[in-house]
Amino acid sequence: MAESSSKPNVLIFGGLNTYSRAITGYMVPEGSEPLVSHVRIVDKYSVHPATTYLGVEFTNILQRPEVEYKQANLTVPSIAQSMFDPPDGQAPYDYVFDLTGEIRPDRTDMIQVNTTCNVSRFLGQEAAKRNVKAYIRVTLPFYETSSKATTSEKDIKPHGTIGTWWHETLRVLGAIEDLNLVILRIGFAYGPYIDYGEMTTFITVAAVYGYLKSPMKSLWSPGKNPMNTVHSDDIAGAAWACAQWMASQGRRAANASAGEELVFHNDKSKLKSVEGMIPHDKKIIAPLFNLVDDSQSTLLSVGQAVTSFFGTTFDFFNLPERTVYKFMDDDKAVEDINEHHVGGWTTMILNSNPPIPHTPLSAYMDQYALEKRTVALDSTKIKQIVGYKLKRPEFKHDAIKDIVDKWKDEQSWPIL
Repeated sequence: MAESSSKPNVLIFGGLNTYSRAITGYMVPEGSEPLVSHVRIVDKYSVHPATTYLGVEFTNILQRPEVEYKQANLTVPSIAQSMFDPPDGQAPYDYVFDLTGEIRPDRTDMIQVNTTCNVSRFLGQEAAKRNVKAYIRVTLPFYETSSKATTSEKDIKPHGTIGTWWHETLRVLGAIEDLNLVILRIGFAYGPYIDYGEMTTFITVAAVYGYLKSPMKSLWSPGKNPMNTVHSDDIAGAAWACAQWMASQGRRAANASAGEELVFHNDKSKLKSVEGMIPHDKKIIAPLFNLVDDSQSTLLSVGQAVTSFFGTTFDFFNLPERTVYKFMDDDKAVEDINEHHVGGWTTMILNSNPPIPHTPLSAYMDQYALEKRTVALDSTKIKQIVGYKLKRPEFKHDAIKDIVDKWKDEQSWPIL
């Protein structure tokens, strides 16, 4: 017989290489009473031995009695469905946090369909069958917004193949009528033990230029270039707040107060051969909230923050230099840009005292990381409707110090 508990049971799918570790840490905080009775994390990676970076804090969390990890292939519907069966003695799952999806931008349409759209479809359908009280889909900033003003939760254009299918996934989930869905659309994330994304690369590369005592330069002119940021503490806190809010509302009421139309942004011809896709002309409404901090971060402000922390400056290539890169072969331009800071990072690792046995961090910036991205989101709605209050409202030096210090403590960051 299942135990009775006032605390919810939680499922977290995917995101071990992005933000599910931070969400788990929020629910089962070190030295504090857990918010959950039981949490199961499910992903494709092994944790014993680890086949992806975990960080020392999450490794300790996995030892907690409230926490269970399962390695599973969620592209198989029967396996995805079986993950909803709680352990003996535990009540059914109340909240589901969906952080699944392919995060590499170079993946094809069909890979995105199989590992992003289909996985979420399997999970969403099963969650609806099981009457899960809240299903939170965390969607990453694979969008392009205006550079002139912040964007509300209204329609914005997905960026590239990856953005198109991540957005299509929202329409697929939104079409499941009995699913208590909330979409959390985040900005560029940063925080302790996060080795994924533009912000982590920015911090690492800035450290190299500080070490080399030379300015860090950008390809893009110093315009507004919004690059709104959010701390992993707030991704976790807001996801939890959204789950509690949805559990108290239900889908119909949540749609009424926070629903947004998820407009079609795909190629109609591609849908014909893909099972489970929603007709392009079907109107889909689902609760959606933006989540960014109050910094109104831009390429310039982020660049200045990280470089000043490491004792250098942030600058821009002049017009002749930008013109050279513009007409250079993409692969050649990427290698040319990476030459100095990749070599500098290697030197820092080799000269560290104590030595660095292994680091998940890299100073390499691929073509996608070097592209101009504009993400300007307005977080007013989640504050007003859910009542969420930011824990880390500004991107500042203290946050960078916390990140670097924790990497130093686990010997992932060079000490020189």
